Amino acid sequence: MTHIGIDLGTTNSLISVFEEAGPRLLPNRLGKFLTPSVVGYDGKQLYVGETALARKVANPDQVVTAFKRTMGTEKDYKIGGKRFDSVELSSAVLATLKEDAETALGAPVDDVVISVPAYFNEMQRSCVATAARTAGLNPVRLINEPTAAALAYGLQDLDAESCFLVFDLGGGTFDVSVLEVFEGVMEVKATSGDAFLGGEDFSDVLAKHLFSLLQKDQQTDANRVPVAKIAEEVKRTLTERPAAEVKIDRPGLSLAAHVTRDEFEDLSASLLKRLRRPLERVLHDARLAPSDLEKVVLVGGATRMPVIRSMLAKTLRHFPDAHIDPDHAVALGAAVQAGLVGKNEALSDVVMTDVTAHSLGVETARQIGGRHFDGYFLPIIERNTVIPVSREEVISALHPGQTAIEVNVYQGEAPDVKSNVKLGSVTVNLPRSKSGEVEPASVRFTYDVSGLLDVDVTTLSDEKTTSLLIKNLAGHMSDKDIEATRKKLSKLKTHPAEEEVNILLRARIEQCFSMARLDQRAEFSELLTQFDAVLANQDRSEIERFRTDIAPLLDQFEASYVL
Repeated sequence: MTHIGIDLGTTNSLISVFEEAGPRLLPNRLGKFLTPSVVGYDGKQLYVGETALARKVANPDQVVTAFKRTMGTEKDYKIGGKRFDSVELSSAVLATLKEDAETALGAPVDDVVISVPAYFNEMQRSCVATAARTAGLNPVRLINEPTAAALAYGLQDLDAESCFLVFDLGGGTFDVSVLEVFEGVMEVKATSGDAFLGGEDFSDVLAKHLFSLLQKDQQTDANRVPVAKIAEEVKRTLTERPAAEVKIDRPGLSLAAHVTRDEFEDLSASLLKRLRRPLERVLHDARLAPSDLEKVVLVGGATRMPVIRSMLAKTLRHFPDAHIDPDHAVALGAAVQAGLVGKNEALSDVVMTDVTAHSLGVETARQIGGRHFDGYFLPIIERNTVIPVSREEVISALHPGQTAIEVNVYQGEAPDVKSNVKLGSVTVNLPRSKSGEVEPASVRFTYDVSGLLDVDVTTLSDEKTTSLLIKNLAGHMSDKDIEATRKKLSKLKTHPAEEEVNILLRARIEQCFSMARLDQRAEFSELLTQFDAVLANQDRSEIERFRTDIAPLLDQFEASYVL
């Protein structure tokens, strides 16, 4: 069975397949690679793609665009007298792409790898998987768009260890990721972005500018002019030339405007600032400076704008690489991933690690001035933590007479849970100690790359555990797959300090301390303190790095005592 790749974009979507010669884009029914992510409905018939887009000017109330931005929300759209949500609209696009792929390949298509913005939360990812299944597809994998782009560039085949940044600005979403390649492993170091920022926002600032000129000069209704369409053309012209001329001359309506790239940059100042913020955050989270990057890769049609490339060159001091068509890179990478999933013989196996795009945690309360205030967010797994991962925190009852505690699970970065995404909740009974005090409980989060979040709440006095399995994050996984994954993850639930390899290392440090002269002991005491701090953070990759870094020192010291 052929596995295909799909780039489900905000503005355009593409289909691809991996063959012996490499990844290849598949044409749609019109012979084009780009299918507009647009759906129209006239009360009788559903239109998808270019046909729907062509109907937008004449029938704006029957056509909807950019619905990918509302994935995971309750927003719906009324078109042609009927309401559709973003999952239904995305399903219509995916069903059309499925038909086009089957026509191009001359064979049925079921299994698909779909790209999603790296900054999509788990609810949004689940919605994409649901849309795929509704369209008759089996989403065997959701791949982050920057990771897909890296595969398209073949960055996983680099021999030397290197770090690179993927800057992905599409029509409606923005992602930026830092990835590292070493010894056949491609590891995502950090990711950030904005799910409500894209090329269409840059078109909007031009449209508002043109609209303001019309309001100043005209006595007629400016709504008669398709300003959005003209703004899009101006943006494309400014990509090719330093200035664009707008001329409208019709009865009762005329406009002559001259827009330069510099003027466009001034109009886009607030958008460029929004782009810089995730860029700075991802480098901070990856603990890298721009000089540490080997390459900056551009993805997404909006990166063609000179204003974007100029901003990146100034900020990162790197000339960006865009030798693959930025509209095609993600789809081609999805095809590579599809080939890997389908065990294509032309592909070498690639080990890829990913990180959590958002923090996962629980709701807590605080006591201020004798009063209790709830609604605060306590992260347990921080954003950009390498997965799979397992972390725990100890929580206590708020009141002395409390007999149960409700653990509400959230995802996000806001300090208040109301601004984050609620994933689920579980209520746990709290036993009392012999003295009548309410005992605390530990909350452990275990998270897998497949999207399975296991929450275990254990009361410390009687060691009874109540579990909450948030499997809607796992998208297409069957109950059998989920159970197998849970068994695999169970070994992560041991605190690193209790693992034999770490117990042994700590014992070695203690032994070196006892053997050392008085003037040497301070060094080993400091090492012991550092190791305890690393263990407390429960970051297995950091623990492994610490073990690797200090092993030569311990080996050298121990060897000095061997005669």
